[in-house]
Amino acid sequence: MATTITSLEVKRDDLKSARIVSTPVDAAGKTVLKIDRFALTANNITYGAFGDSMSYWAFFPASEGYGHIPVWGYADVIATPADSGLTVGERIYGYFPMASHLVVDAGKVTPKRFVDVAAHRAKLPPVYNVYQRTSADPVYSRAGEALQMLLQPLVMTSFLIADFLDDNAMYGARQVLISSASSKTSLGLAHCLRHLGRADLTVTGLTSAGNIGFVAATKQYDRVVAYDAIGTCDASIPTVYVDMAGSAEVLKSVHGHFRDALTYSCRVGATHVDDIARRVDVPGAKPVFFFAPSQVQKRMADWGPGGLEQRFGARWPGLVAAFEGWMKLDQRHGANAVLAAYQETLAGKQKAETGLVLGFE
Repeated sequence: MATTITSLEVKRDDLKSARIVSTPVDAAGKTVLKIDRFALTANNITYGAFGDSMSYWAFFPASEGYGHIPVWGYADVIATPADSGLTVGERIYGYFPMASHLVVDAGKVTPKRFVDVAAHRAKLPPVYNVYQRTSADPVYSRAGEALQMLLQPLVMTSFLIADFLDDNAMYGARQVLISSASSKTSLGLAHCLRHLGRADLTVTGLTSAGNIGFVAATKQYDRVVAYDAIGTCDASIPTVYVDMAGSAEVLKSVHGHFRDALTYSCRVGATHVDDIARRVDVPGAKPVFFFAPSQVQKRMADWGPGGLEQRFGARWPGLVAAFEGWMKLDQRHGANAVLAAYQETLAGKQKAETGLVLGFE
């Protein structure tokens, strides 16, 4: 089967340079997924910012010098080998490029899921290679797709960071400081931390002055502080810093203020791509990247089959409720709309309360 794939490609060394391309592909003997819609958030920009160092570019190969930024969304099977175990027309949830289609080598098929066993994905984190069959998901609904694709990848990361810190006794800290406090991953993390049952733990959000009102209104943080007021924080309290912003200046300010009181510095995101911190020498705890798949693998070993899913599932309704009251969907379709939405998100022009859902058709 010949398929023409329309996709958004970005230059790997300059995320601002993006283009729409159409590529003919011979998909004979493979499974073809028509990507219906996907979510785009600041988290996806992080995938691009760390595309080389954390292998995000490797999932969906693109033209020389370009890459496909991964997203989470839904697709329909439009072609598959007769013996694949899949059915034409069925709905799939998973990890996709920003594209109209994805051609996969469907293997390890079960009633609930399958794996893209393509050779180029074999050494990549397994959690990203698994695709869920919605027909076997007892809580799936078409109406709930937007919330699931927008929130689940983000708040799963939130849940895993909170679990990682809890698993390490908060590194002795009594305060967790979270930058980019208006981002969905940060709000999810604040929610998860506040439900760990640690009465002595304070969760403080750092954000821009213009977002103070919005962040405070979500009621997920014990305290909200503007970036230019970091110096007002009590530097005598043992503190963990969770860096969602990736900003060199914010990183320097936090470390410079807390110094030895900073017991752990956890780097997660890069919402501030124009000021991204790469190799910055700072006092206090050395910044360490958090890689969610590593915590997933640890907990799968600790908790056994289904243990992580069960614990996250118990937290999911509360997380959804925390977002439903204020999040507004912005749904757009067409290649030009996808390109424009990407540029807006990269430039930080998307409002914090917006949930962006896109599709090429």
